[in-house]
Amino acid sequence: MKILVVNWQDITNPLAGGAEVHLHEVFSRIAAQGHSVTLFCSSFPGALPEEDINGIHVIRKGGRYLFNFRFVVEYRFRLKKERFDIVVDDMNKIPFFMPLYVKEPIYGVTHHLFGRSIFLETNFLLGSYVYWMERWAVALYKKKRVPFIVGSPSTQRELHEAGFRSEDVALIHYGVDHSTHNVHAARKSSTPLVGYFGRLKKYKCIDHLLKALPSVLNVVPELKVVIVGEGDDRPRLESLAGELGLTQCVEFTGFVPDETKVALLQQMWFKVTTSSKEGWGLTVVEANACGTTVLASNVEGLRDAVQDGETGLLYEFGDVADLSSKMIRLLTEEDFRNTLTRNAIEWAKRFDWGRAAELTLGLLTRRKNG
Repeated sequence: MKILVVNWQDITNPLAGGAEVHLHEVFSRIAAQGHSVTLFCSSFPGALPEEDINGIHVIRKGGRYLFNFRFVVEYRFRLKKERFDIVVDDMNKIPFFMPLYVKEPIYGVTHHLFGRSIFLETNFLLGSYVYWMERWAVALYKKKRVPFIVGSPSTQRELHEAGFRSEDVALIHYGVDHSTHNVHAARKSSTPLVGYFGRLKKYKCIDHLLKALPSVLNVVPELKVVIVGEGDDRPRLESLAGELGLTQCVEFTGFVPDETKVALLQQMWFKVTTSSKEGWGLTVVEANACGTTVLASNVEGLRDAVQDGETGLLYEFGDVADLSSKMIRLLTEEDFRNTLTRNAIEWAKRFDWGRAAELTLGLLTRRKNG
């Protein structure tokens, strides 16, 4: 089968996140089975215009802010001549409105709808643009009966509430690369160590973690916190850490290689995720696979990835006092933390990229065959 996948970014883009990890893990496995996979995405400084990455042929054109318009042009004058069997519309950020002009069968992938949460990330003007584009796209794709793959029950409910038929929404759970994320070499830090992993974006609300720390440090003064990742919210967060007197407690590592990320996940006592909304919580299950429980905000996506009181804990989003209290509990109640950790390791074993790729390929094949 000849597959075209369209997404704003590829796995090597400095701004890549969970959506790009999902795309790469699933479609590199599909390519390994002998299928032709082409990814069309935006470019970035220093990127090659075309290259093959783990069996996926990556074509990069244009900048990220106008990429939706660039795709329309490239499809009309180049891509439709390639005679793809199916086009995968990885819909996040600004949609492509493919049903208006793409003639091949389309299969959508979405990790979550932004809805009003986009206004936590950007200004009112840009947020309004994204908000209304998303609403119009949802109406179009629903009307045209474009089927979608989602990665969590929360996103599945979102699409059902938006009016998509049940048979048009398939739930395929995200996976974990157990060859790299595991407990084989795990050794916990001898002193309290907690961390955040992911992009540093406003809607991730990492400032909630920083604001919770003064109360936690009153009880556990030896605590160290690592904030791993890069993003445009980093200057604001570093400034806030300074204002709160946390420079001796908190380290911003920036981007780290995968092996460093895994080592840190294995060493942590627990991981904290403070986001206002997620499609699933990929780093939650990655942490679990590395033998680390997670304290997360009780929001869409994360409440699917964290089994509250069993594999980790949920706190009420935005409630800094609740976050502080539950951090203190996990830091001071070792037996409770260890029980959550054991359960989390077993929970992570349920998720596998190979299984996700197999199910995805089955859906694409049925769609292509009509």
